[in-house]
Amino acid sequence: MFRRRDFLLATGCALAARGVSGRARAAEPAKPLKLRIGYLLPSGSQLGAAATAMAAEAAGRTGGRIQIQQFPDAALGGEVEMLKGVQLGSIDLAIITGAPLPSVLPEAGIFNIPFLFRDLAHARAVMDGPVGDSYRELLSGKDLVALAWGENGMRHITNSKRPIAVPEDLNGLKLRLPQSPAMLLGFRALGADASPLPFPQLYGALQSGAFDGQENPIATIQSAKLGQVQKFLTLSGHVYDPAVIVMSSDAQDALSAEDRTVILEAAKTGARASRAYAAEAEVSGVAALGQAGMQVVAGVDRARFSAAMASATPEFEQMFGKQRIEAIRNAA
Repeated sequence: MFRRRDFLLATGCALAARGVSGRARAAEPAKPLKLRIGYLLPSGSQLGAAATAMAAEAAGRTGGRIQIQQFPDAALGGEVEMLKGVQLGSIDLAIITGAPLPSVLPEAGIFNIPFLFRDLAHARAVMDGPVGDSYRELLSGKDLVALAWGENGMRHITNSKRPIAVPEDLNGLKLRLPQSPAMLLGFRALGADASPLPFPQLYGALQSGAFDGQENPIATIQSAKLGQVQKFLTLSGHVYDPAVIVMSSDAQDALSAEDRTVILEAAKTGARASRAYAAEAEVSGVAALGQAGMQVVAGVDRARFSAAMASATPEFEQMFGKQRIEAIRNAA
């Protein structure tokens, strides 16, 4: 017969076991949070530097609990595809360069106007100031959480035909450009036979002769090995290309307030790393490309190129507004 004493003993053992089990569960480490980040270039690039620094910072701040997994070389798709993936929540994070941003935010095309910025310092000051903040807010209205402005770099011209030193040298040159209406408009005004082409197809198109030339930051020219299929490099610095680190609003909503802060600070660290990498490439990369056989035109008369592009000015003003363009040009 089951006695009350037996019942109490059995109940006590069960409660004790439950307590031990609860303490064991409490002692277990928190489950890792894994986030995927995609970007267009190889891991050994300015975008890769951003992703690596961001991942290290997030892991360091959380004892390895937050793990950011990298998908370089357009493994999650081209930049337009990645933007859509982030909007839909199928991709957690992405580092997106300036050229494709108008596909989701047409106003961002203003940064693709050739010779808009005086130099690198001017461009960074604009992106770090009220103008850059306003565009991050606009992106946030497109189901994208714009965490920080990193850097793709100053864009320069390469080609296989001839040195480009004056605007007339661009006449008839088959030039590949990213899918950017502002850049296409500007280079066509300069006389180039310019057409868009997705970046993953660029090397093959240059190798086959479908295009004579292209333009990209030095770090990209190096990481994509474009010097192998291009002979001439012109340090035109015609466009400053930012790189924004964006997060899915769904992914952010799933985070605690503490983890949101971690991701934001990690993104800022990644942004700084991309700028440092791009800046270093502007020095050591140019030297390396020259040593590898590229003929380098050290600079161009920016005023002369801007004047030659004047026919495009009314269309730029119609696209983005004269006041907005002038506010960027005249920013301190």
